[in-house]
Amino acid sequence: MPAAEMMANVPEQMLSSARTPPSTTPPPRWRPSTLDWVRLGLLLAGLLCVLTGLLPQDQAVDNMRRIGPLLLFLGSVIVLAELTRQAKVFDVIAHRIAILGRGYYPALFGLCVLFASATTILLNLDTTAVLLTPVMLALARPARIPPLPLAMTTLWLANTASLLLPVSNLTNLLAADRIALHATDFAAHMWAPQLVSIVATMICLWVWYWRRGRRDADRYLPPEPVRPENARQRALLYTTATACLLFVLAIPFVGDRIGIAATLAAAIAVAAFAIFDRSALRLSLIPWQLLVFVVGLFLVVPTLSRFGLSEVMHWLIGTDPDALGAYRAAGAGAALSNVANNLPAYTAGETVVPDANRNQLLALLIGTNIAPLVTPWASLATLLCLEFCRTHGVRVPMLRFVLTGLALATIATTGAVAALLLTG
Repeated sequence: MPAAEMMANVPEQMLSSARTPPSTTPPPRWRPSTLDWVRLGLLLAGLLCVLTGLLPQDQAVDNMRRIGPLLLFLGSVIVLAELTRQAKVFDVIAHRIAILGRGYYPALFGLCVLFASATTILLNLDTTAVLLTPVMLALARPARIPPLPLAMTTLWLANTASLLLPVSNLTNLLAADRIALHATDFAAHMWAPQLVSIVATMICLWVWYWRRGRRDADRYLPPEPVRPENARQRALLYTTATACLLFVLAIPFVGDRIGIAATLAAAIAVAAFAIFDRSALRLSLIPWQLLVFVVGLFLVVPTLSRFGLSEVMHWLIGTDPDALGAYRAAGAGAALSNVANNLPAYTAGETVVPDANRNQLLALLIGTNIAPLVTPWASLATLLCLEFCRTHGVRVPMLRFVLTGLALATIATTGAVAALLLTG
């Protein structure tokens, strides 16, 4: 074959890449964001509380011992989820969901709710916020689906679907440790509140974001499936998916060793990438920002509790073990979550609830898990989802966000607490 004919058969992309020298541009330097400075400042404030004696050293040590296993779990499960995303497991599932919907919005709606709820329940709400939100937003363009309903589905369910298991939310891990409930016992108490919360979320999502009057068309275009291009991608896809499945299957059996189970699952995913794509293994996989925030929080909040916060929370929550006490706890947790953030709201409220008042503590948990939907900073998941919307060019009307979030927070929190009291 003549050389000119051979060159004519070479794809233009290959010719272009052959003519262009490899880029020598160094990777962009990391620059801390405003949120990073807030997290670092919180950690510094916490350390100063210990060094100045505002927080007794023994109390600080006890707090670090308590959250040590939680930090191990949190770091491991986010590494696992991030590597699973890089292996395109979430992309494969999201595209398959859109294909299964066959262009019908009610079917797509139900499948998206199922996907987001399962991700939140089994892996945790931060996985839904960090990994599922960009996948769903990326799905919107090829399927010609309005992106706002997809964004609000992941944003709301990242919060409202985080009640069922200890792994679903960091606050759940704290509550389960406080009242000594393993995963199966915890689920036995929270299945009814979780069901009510998801049903309320579905109704509100459909009425305000998914129904015909809120979108542009009756049907959408099912996208092409995402398939691995070669043996290396197939190996990463199947190995990381298997690691996630093993972790999920282990949840009912590992009890308070959930951090070890998450670490072993993450180790499987890391080993697969070490063999097939070592360039993906970077220190940035470790969610240091979240870990720093949690450590700082568990030094600062106990200090504030020693200097007046406990009295305020006691006044708001009370110690009634009956229905009134449960609703007061849920309301205080919901309000403080939207004023500040749900994690400090739970940690501050937990200290004033007596150990014997199990329903009151779980009601506080319901308020701090479900209700952070009104203000953008109410939970880390809400904040992250809105940030991904911004970077993907998806406009979230803030007045609509606040009003619909307030309605859902009120309906779902009230209904979930009622379900807790009826079944508990």
